[in-house]
Order: sequence, then C-alpha cells, then structure tokens
Amino acid sequence: MGDIIKPKHGPEWHIQQRLIRFLQARKWTVEVMHGNAFQRGIPDLYLFRDDWGARWVDVKHPKKYSFTKAQRIKWPTWHRAGIGIWILTAATQKEYDKLFAAPNWLDYWKDSWAMPTEDEIDSMIDTLWEEEDARDNGGSSGDSEEGWYNEG
Repeated sequence: MGDIIKPKHGPEWHIQQRLIRFLQARKWTVEVMHGNAFQRGIPDLYLFRDDWGARWVDVKHPKKYSFTKAQRIKWPTWHRAGIGIWILTAATQKEYDKLFAAPNWLDYWKDSWAMPTEDEIDSMIDTLWEEEDARDNGGSSGDSEEGWYNEG
C-alpha cells in the first residue's frame, strides 16, 4: 500500500486565504499573525480600516473547529481586558457582517471547556512556561491537555 500524502495546508488555511482576499477587496489592511513559542494563542489575523478600527480575527472551519490550549487560556483574559476577538468561517457577506457586531468568539466556546477563573488562568500560564522551559532544555513535557479545557 502506498504512502498517504498529507496536504500541505489544512481547510482553515484555504478559508483564510479566501477571507484575506475578500477583506482586502473591501479596503481592510490585513496582517497575518504567525504563532510561535513566544506568541501562542494569538488570533490568525489582525485587520484594520480607518473608518472601522481594528479587529482580531481567528479563522475556524465552520463544522470542525477547536481552540488551542493557549487560546483557551489567553482569550478569556483578553475578553476581560475589553479586547474583542471575532471568529469568521468563510469569505461571505454573512460572515463579513459579523465584524460589525459584538465580538463573537464566545459563540464558539464549548460548554465542556468551562470558563477558567483568574487563579486557573495563572496556574495554566505557569504550566505553559514550565512546558516551554522543559522543551528549551531538551526535555519533553508533552502538550498534555488535562483539566478544565478538555472537550469532555
């Protein structure tokens, strides 16, 4: 049996590419964010227009989506600080219209994840730093997803 060829990009990447073109055609400046060891949990896009201000946008597959561990930690903190995050699932007028309503990321939050308390967020941030330190020092603590953020 032959090797299974894994596509270079997943479905969200294709949605994102169409969405970027859609937004640019409507005069938005779009910055693609690239997560790394120092910037986990950042939404996919930062966009702005002089007349509409700025938006943090994360692109999700409409039916098969999840939040990363870092998003589940960071986004509630941003929310408490008044920083909005919009989730868009397609390059359509219906999705575009969401940018002119309240941030909608909580509409995609799964009840089984529960909303963390400030103490839980502090503890999870400490855990992320410990995991990062272990990786930097050649160890592998893994990316275990135990606790409040399991999909259950």
